[in-house]
Amino acid sequence: MIKLLVKTFVTDSENIEDTRVRQRYGILAGFVGIILNITLFMLKLISALITGSVSIIADALNNLSDAGSSIVTLIGFKAAGKPADNDHPFGHARAEYLSGLIVSLVIILMGFELFKTSVSKIISSETADFTWFSIAVLITSILVKLWMAYFNKKLGKLIDSSVMRAAALDSLSDVCATSAVFLTSIIGKFTDLNLDGYAGVLVSLFIIYTGFTSIKDSLDPLLGQAPDKELVEKIEKTVLKYDGIIGIHELIVHNYGPNCLMISLHAEVSCDMDIMAAHDVVDRVELELEKQFNCHATIHIDPIAMDDEETILLKNKVCLVVSAIDEKLSIHDFRIKKRTDDGIDLIFDVVVPFRFRLSDDEIRCAISKAVRAISENYFAIVEIDRDFSK
Repeated sequence: MIKLLVKTFVTDSENIEDTRVRQRYGILAGFVGIILNITLFMLKLISALITGSVSIIADALNNLSDAGSSIVTLIGFKAAGKPADNDHPFGHARAEYLSGLIVSLVIILMGFELFKTSVSKIISSETADFTWFSIAVLITSILVKLWMAYFNKKLGKLIDSSVMRAAALDSLSDVCATSAVFLTSIIGKFTDLNLDGYAGVLVSLFIIYTGFTSIKDSLDPLLGQAPDKELVEKIEKTVLKYDGIIGIHELIVHNYGPNCLMISLHAEVSCDMDIMAAHDVVDRVELELEKQFNCHATIHIDPIAMDDEETILLKNKVCLVVSAIDEKLSIHDFRIKKRTDDGIDLIFDVVVPFRFRLSDDEIRCAISKAVRAISENYFAIVEIDRDFSK
């Protein structure tokens, strides 16, 4: 069924890196959600009017809110597919994250509403009439929502969409809510127990928890999160395979939406390498990164002294000094500069993890003292870097 829908409504469906293809997937998911949720809302509304069941009415309103969420999803994907302009040079792909955030907030809102309705049900001790039509509607709703959860999860995994993952979680929450209504209807028919309100409270708490969980998936990329370790390793492997590139550091990946990245890094090359040759290598690396990761890539060249014995010796000493302070620290961009007073400036960057136990000034002071302990003629000039790739 899913393959048939994708084949029918998503042109060039395998080219998921294309923004327009992602947009078509989002539009498909949005329309499917709107049609099915409105259908379930109408069926449950009719059932609720027949039985007078407050829980079925609440479940029907939940489906109506899901239809609204699908509309938000549809709008989000349409907005995300807009091309770049003067005000948004990196496009509008982050709109997909915003729509996912809105969907998550709606989930939480409906969870609170269901909680209030369930508490009122417990207080009033009202019972609803049992009909086989209402049971059939509830069973149909459970099956439809299970399929929608699978549908959104599969499409969300295929195009890496937090919006669709949130929609899948919402569908699973609806399965739990409707199942609770179904079970309490059956129990209420054959026993004197009225458990509808109590089951509703438990389900509503689960829905609220699910909403907060799905918020994180949408909010993290909006706030700016570290890139996946697997992505970092792929970038490093791609860059280091080129002759002349000795190492890389200060890798930063900016996420402007799904399949919309900006990558910047420093590439170490030998200081003896011809500047035009180094520039040519970097140009080729940037082009491959842009092609492979659908990104804009910027690379800064850092010349490294590879054959100077004094530089190599001093770098090794500084590495020992820095690692003695803490093994989590590392250095790069090491170079030396002779001073007129016979002193030597040791210039380098120190990579410091976030939330490190020492402040930047304390790190500089500790390194400076350790370097001066090696020789009074050595002066450490330290630049603090943060590792954005972890």
